[in-house]
Amino acid sequence: ELLFSLFGALAQYERALTRERVMAGLAAAKRRGRQGGRPPMIDAETLERITAALDGGASKASVCRTFKVPRSTLLGTLARIGWAAPRKV
Repeated sequence: ELLFSLFGALAQYERALTRERVMAGLAAAKRRGRQGGRPPMIDAETLERITAALDGGASKASVCRTFKVPRSTLLGTLARIGWAAPRKV
Protein backbone atom coordinates (compact mmCIF):
# COMPACT_ATOMS: atom_id res chain seq x y z
CA GLU A 1 0.00 0.00 0.00
CA LEU A 2 2.88 2.36 0.73
CA LEU A 3 4.32 1.62 -2.70
CA PHE A 4 1.04 2.54 -4.40
CA SER A 5 0.92 5.82 -2.48
CA LEU A 6 4.48 6.59 -3.52
CA PHE A 7 3.75 5.87 -7.19
CA GLY A 8 0.61 8.00 -7.00
CA ALA A 9 2.52 10.92 -5.54
CA LEU A 10 5.20 10.62 -8.23
CA ALA A 11 2.56 10.51 -10.95
CA GLN A 12 0.92 13.67 -9.60
CA TYR A 13 4.29 15.42 -9.45
CA GLU A 14 5.12 14.40 -13.03
CA ARG A 15 1.69 15.59 -14.19
CA ALA A 16 2.22 18.97 -12.54
CA LEU A 17 5.62 19.34 -14.24
CA THR A 18 4.15 18.40 -17.62
CA ARG A 19 1.32 20.89 -17.18
CA GLU A 20 3.79 23.65 -16.28
CA ARG A 21 5.88 22.95 -19.39
CA VAL A 22 2.82 22.91 -21.65
CA MET A 23 1.46 26.16 -20.23
CA ALA A 24 4.89 27.83 -20.60
CA GLY A 25 5.11 26.64 -24.21
CA LEU A 26 1.63 27.95 -25.04
CA ALA A 27 2.43 31.30 -23.45
CA ALA A 28 5.69 31.55 -25.42
CA ALA A 29 3.88 30.71 -28.66
CA LYS A 30 1.25 33.35 -27.92
CA ARG A 31 3.97 35.96 -27.35
CA ARG A 32 5.44 35.02 -30.75
CA GLY A 33 2.07 35.72 -32.35
CA ARG A 34 0.80 32.17 -32.75
CA GLN A 35 -2.96 32.11 -32.44
CA GLY A 36 -3.66 28.39 -32.20
CA GLY A 37 -6.91 26.58 -32.70
CA ARG A 38 -8.62 25.50 -35.86
CA PRO A 39 -8.49 27.98 -38.75
CA PRO A 40 -11.84 29.57 -39.63
CA MET A 41 -13.69 27.94 -42.52
CA ILE A 42 -14.98 31.28 -43.81
CA ASP A 43 -12.24 33.80 -44.61
CA ALA A 44 -12.67 37.54 -44.04
CA GLU A 45 -13.36 38.39 -47.69
CA THR A 46 -16.05 35.72 -48.04
CA LEU A 47 -17.57 36.77 -44.72
CA GLU A 48 -17.92 40.35 -45.98
CA ARG A 49 -19.71 39.10 -49.09
CA ILE A 50 -21.96 36.86 -46.98
CA THR A 51 -22.96 39.65 -44.60
CA ALA A 52 -23.58 41.98 -47.56
CA ALA A 53 -25.87 39.38 -49.12
CA LEU A 54 -27.72 38.87 -45.84
CA ASP A 55 -28.04 42.63 -45.30
CA GLY A 56 -29.41 42.83 -48.83
CA GLY A 57 -32.24 40.50 -47.92
CA ALA A 58 -30.92 37.09 -48.98
CA SER A 59 -32.02 34.15 -46.87
CA LYS A 60 -29.51 32.16 -44.86
CA ALA A 61 -30.40 29.04 -46.83
CA SER A 62 -29.66 30.72 -50.16
CA VAL A 63 -26.39 32.13 -48.79
CA CYS A 64 -25.36 28.64 -47.67
CA ARG A 65 -26.08 27.27 -51.15
CA THR A 66 -24.35 30.13 -52.95
CA PHE A 67 -21.18 30.10 -50.86
CA LYS A 68 -21.19 26.31 -50.29
CA VAL A 69 -21.04 26.72 -46.52
CA PRO A 70 -22.80 24.39 -44.05
CA ARG A 71 -25.67 26.07 -42.20
CA SER A 72 -24.16 25.31 -38.79
CA THR A 73 -20.89 26.96 -39.84
CA LEU A 74 -22.72 30.03 -41.11
CA LEU A 75 -24.80 30.38 -37.95
CA GLY A 76 -21.77 29.89 -35.70
CA THR A 77 -19.72 32.44 -37.62
CA LEU A 78 -22.53 35.00 -37.59
CA ALA A 79 -22.95 34.51 -33.83
CA ARG A 80 -19.19 34.87 -33.30
CA ILE A 81 -19.02 38.21 -35.14
CA GLY A 82 -22.25 39.45 -33.54
CA TRP A 83 -24.20 39.88 -36.78
CA ALA A 84 -27.88 40.63 -36.30
CA ALA A 85 -30.49 40.26 -39.02
CA PRO A 86 -31.89 43.56 -40.30
CA ARG A 87 -35.28 44.36 -38.80
CA LYS A 88 -38.25 44.08 -41.11
CA VAL A 89 -40.66 46.98 -40.85
